[in-house]
Amino acid sequence: MATVEVSQQNFDEVVGKDGIVLVDFWAEWCGPCRQFGPIFEKASEANPDITFGKVDTEAQQELAQAFEIRSIPTLMAVRDGVVLYSQAGALPEAALTDLIGQVRAVDMDEVRAQIASHEGHDHDGDDGHGHGHGDHAGHQH
Repeated sequence: MATVEVSQQNFDEVVGKDGIVLVDFWAEWCGPCRQFGPIFEKASEANPDITFGKVDTEAQQELAQAFEIRSIPTLMAVRDGVVLYSQAGALPEAALTDLIGQVRAVDMDEVRAQIASHEGHDHDGDDGHGHGHGDHAGHQH
């Protein structure tokens, strides 16, 4: 499957769904972004079960601001609506393949349990993520 153009309009639909979504924040004027583009595209063909989204930070400035994207390319890995990885810099192909393997290997039940336990504690503000959704019902223990 080829990459999907992600915008403010379809962001929740593309990135919020179950499964793995990789999002590449890029711009036309950015050299490293253009180098990373074909690597990202190739990975999308090698991993048809994963959604590969691209956000043009020039066209989608609100999204870039919402995720505090300060340098591009920034790659974000989301699984079942949870951001597992977000880092700036163009990855070489081997590193991207490795990252995809790691994201596939994540135990999402464990991640959800961690999120639930974070939501249950007082924040001392050290992680700066604030992913609390406020729905404490339905967490398995």
